Amino acid sequence: MALAASLFLRQNQSLVMTPQLMQSIQLLQMTHVELTQFIEQEVEKNPLLEIAAGEDGRGVDDPFTGDDAPHAENAGSEDGFQPDLYDNATTGSAGSAPETLDGGLDNVFPDDTGPRAADAPELLGQWKSMPGGEDGEGYDLDDFVASRKTLRDVLNEQIPFVLTDAIDRLIAQHLVDQLDEAGYFQGSVAETAEKLGKPAADIGRVLSRLQELDPPGVFARTLSECLSIQLRALDRLDPAMAVLVDNLELLARRDFATLKKLCGVGEEDLLDMLAEIRKLDPKPGTRYETSASEAVVPDIIVRAAPDGSWQVELNPDTLPRVLVNRDYYAAVSSRTSRDSADYGFLNECLQTANWLTRSLDQRARTIMKVASEIVRQQDGFLMHGVDHLRPLNLKTIAEAIGMHESTVSRVTSNKYMLTPRGLFELKYFFTVSIGSAEGGDSHSAESVRHRIRTMIARETPDAVLSDDDIVDALHKGGVELARRTVAKYREAMNIPSSVQRRREKRALAKASGG
Repeated sequence: MALAASLFLRQNQSLVMTPQLMQSIQLLQMTHVELTQFIEQEVEKNPLLEIAAGEDGRGVDDPFTGDDAPHAENAGSEDGFQPDLYDNATTGSAGSAPETLDGGLDNVFPDDTGPRAADAPELLGQWKSMPGGEDGEGYDLDDFVASRKTLRDVLNEQIPFVLTDAIDRLIAQHLVDQLDEAGYFQGSVAETAEKLGKPAADIGRVLSRLQELDPPGVFARTLSECLSIQLRALDRLDPAMAVLVDNLELLARRDFATLKKLCGVGEEDLLDMLAEIRKLDPKPGTRYETSASEAVVPDIIVRAAPDGSWQVELNPDTLPRVLVNRDYYAAVSSRTSRDSADYGFLNECLQTANWLTRSLDQRARTIMKVASEIVRQQDGFLMHGVDHLRPLNLKTIAEAIGMHESTVSRVTSNKYMLTPRGLFELKYFFTVSIGSAEGGDSHSAESVRHRIRTMIARETPDAVLSDDDIVDALHKGGVELARRTVAKYREAMNIPSSVQRRREKRALAKASGG
């Protein structure tokens, strides 16, 4: 066969991941904070995008503020699809619950104890008579909350009483700046001495004086030093206790036989020493105010409906409301030549804006569908607690709502659901199945772990359950589980063996005087 160049026509099908499709997939797994940051970046780049901000957080011209808003039953359909708006999939139902809500988050935790404005006009009048009350920009209740003292504040109040020299106080301030939130000194004496141009002995002397401050254990460099400082303040740092504190790695391994030899004490004395160690604070700085922690905001809210079913809605606080300014587009495009680069840029901005609003809308619908199906599957958990948590996997949810497992996995990542039983990550509801001893319904691995944890928590020093005892107890409760699986679950929950638990419970009982 002769070698020659030739042309062929061929047709084939392939899945092409466009940048828009890839970004739509990324939107699904974004958290509320990440999504907000992404939208703010898009608004800065696109002059046609706006974040709607009405008096209640809704858009001024939002048509979906009444009873015409779509619900979960039409999620995924293209009917009534609004590319310019992202607020048409906020409420839905699991089962036969009503499709409309009387009010957003105000109905989740109703305050029936306080008077309403309509019932107490005199209170409303008093509030409006206060400065700034009429325009809504008056007092913020957070301004009247007494702030807790930080560790730095507590230490700075004590330093003048233990250090009278001005140079020593300056050194002390540098050392305070090198404390972590737990109260441990994370700096280096040598580096601090070099930075301040002082001898290392002076830095060490000041550090030793600072270790006498409250809370006991502050300015320690290691856990052993922290415990030693507290024991010294209690006048309990005898030679045996000092050896125990210096060998915390043996205590972590619960190698009590070696500890008894090193400390030169018997079992009863060692139990007494362990009881004293348990009374100490390994992180003395955490009792004071530290950096502000960010609260988890639920993406889905579940509450009981009047008919006994569950009402599922998206949290409006996590729904960014993006609008496309078509008036601005029409005004600018009418004054721009169709052959100019500005017109091309404007059209590209319009396409990007429409894509973003459609993607956000579809994201809300997808989250709503997945959450509604999870609520339907885990109705027993919501009604009776973790013992009734059903085995569930991604495939079951994906088949029920007609989506791919990867899509469900992305939706359930870093998303939280607020239920009458607390706040849970969506991943919490997916657990493996464990067979039943009587051949009945299988059990959720999480509910079995909860049973094991509950049984161990109810132990007494004289009746500590072994893994075999736990297996027998679970079998009587209808759960078929092997001993090695019980041991695996116990170790995953950081629960020691029965021998170690018996020693620890005896130490606790002795410490409490029992």
